[in-house]
Amino acid sequence: MVNSYVDRYLGSGDNLSLARSIYAEMSKFPIISPHGHVEANMILENKNFTDPVSLLITPDHYILRMLRSQGISYDDLVVNSPEANFQLLADNWRLFRSTPSRIWFQEILATLFGISEILNSQNAKKIYELIAEHLAKPDFKPQALFKKFNIEVLATTDTTSDPLTSHIELAKLDLGGRIIPTFRPDDVSDPSWADWKSNLAKLEQSHGVEIKSFANLLTALRKARDHFKSCGATATDHGVLSARTLKLSPKDCEALFADVLSAAASPKAIEDFRAVMLYEHAVMASQDGLVMQLHPGSLRNYDAQILAKYGPDKGFDIPIQTTYVKELQPLLNELGSHPNFRLVIFTLDESTYSRELAPLAGAYSSIRLGPPWWFLDSLNGLERWREAITETAGYYNTVGFIDDTRAFCSIPVRHDVARRFDSSYLAREVIRGRITENEAIELAADLAYNLSKEFFNL
Repeated sequence: MVNSYVDRYLGSGDNLSLARSIYAEMSKFPIISPHGHVEANMILENKNFTDPVSLLITPDHYILRMLRSQGISYDDLVVNSPEANFQLLADNWRLFRSTPSRIWFQEILATLFGISEILNSQNAKKIYELIAEHLAKPDFKPQALFKKFNIEVLATTDTTSDPLTSHIELAKLDLGGRIIPTFRPDDVSDPSWADWKSNLAKLEQSHGVEIKSFANLLTALRKARDHFKSCGATATDHGVLSARTLKLSPKDCEALFADVLSAAASPKAIEDFRAVMLYEHAVMASQDGLVMQLHPGSLRNYDAQILAKYGPDKGFDIPIQTTYVKELQPLLNELGSHPNFRLVIFTLDESTYSRELAPLAGAYSSIRLGPPWWFLDSLNGLERWREAITETAGYYNTVGFIDDTRAFCSIPVRHDVARRFDSSYLAREVIRGRITENEAIELAADLAYNLSKEFFNL
C-alpha cells in the first residue's frame, strides 16, 4: 500500500506536529500554476481521456526516458495497445523506485482514482481497468477536473504566432479559474532552428508586418506580445541554450540580422543573434510589463536519431553547465533596477544556486528565483535548493512553485508534494531557531500562493 498515511513527506519526530499545522495552512490555497505545458485546446474540447496511457504515460517524458534507459524501444510504445503499454510500465515499475515519477504517479492513483496499491505486473490489468472506468465518467472530463483540482490560474506555453483561439474561447467559460497563455518566442529568436525562416514568415502573416529588417522583427514581436496580453498573458518564456545577452547599436543589429538571414551565417553570428534577441526581449518586457522567465541550460533533442525518428520531447534533453553573472551583465546593467522589469530565472545547473543566482536575486529588485525545475523537481532537489539559496536570497526573492508539466493530472499532485516539503522545511527552521512559529505560518501562505500571484501579476 502507498500514500495511505496523511503525514507523508512531512518529516517525523519533533517537527511533525508543527509541519502538520503549516501544511494545513498551505492547503487552504488554490493552485496557481504560472509555468506549464498543458494544451489549452485539450481543456476546451473537453473530451473524455481515451485511455490511461494517453493520460498518464504518453505526455510524461520522465517516464519515457527511464524506460528507454533500460533498452525499451519507443517502438514498443508506438505499436502496442494502451493495455500492453500500461502492462509494460507495470512490468518495469521497479525502475522508478525513489524517483519523483514514482511519487507523482502513485499519488495520482491514490488521490484521483482511490487506488492505494503499488503498481506491479500482477495488478496492472486491474488498475488499468479501474482507471479506464473512471475516465469514462463525466466528472473526469478536463473541465470537471480543472475545477476539482482547485486551479485558480493555469498558464500554458504558446508559440509566437499562435492565434490563441482556444484561450479566447476558454475565457468565455465558467471554469472556476483562468487559463492564460504564455509568450514563447524561441521559434523566431534562434536561427539554428531548422524552421526558423518559416517561423518568421508565420509571424509576418499573423501580425501583418513584413520582416525585411531587424526593426521590422521587433515591431512584429511587439504586436504578438500585445495580442498575448489581450488574451490574458502576464509572462514570456525563454528556453535558450545560454543566458548570454548582448547589447548592440541599431545599425549593428541590422547587420547581424542580415548575416543570419544569409546561407553563410557563422556559428558566432547565430550565437550573437540569440544573445541580442534575449536582450531585446528584456527591453520589451520592461516596456509592456510581461514577466520574463529565463531557463537556459538544456541541450535539447540531444540524440539526433531519436529526434529524426520519433520527434522532440522524448526524454533526450540533457542539462549542460550554465553560468549567469557575466552573461546577464549587459541586461542587468541596463534593466536590473528598472521598475517595470521582472525576471524569473530557472536553472538545471545546481552549482549556480549559491554561487551566482542567489547573490544576483539578493541584489537586483527585478530578479526572482524560480524553484527547482525539470530534473531537479524532487524532494531532494527542493531541499538542496532551499539550503543553497535561502541564506543569501531569503524567501521573498523566490516565486513559489511551478509544476512545468504536460501531464494534466500531475498538477495538483506536484503542488501538494511541494507544499508538504515546504511545510517540513519550515518546521525544521523553527526548531533550528531561525524563524518563529508565527513566521512559519505566514510564510506558508506566501510560498503556497502569494509570491506567485504577486510577481506574475495574477
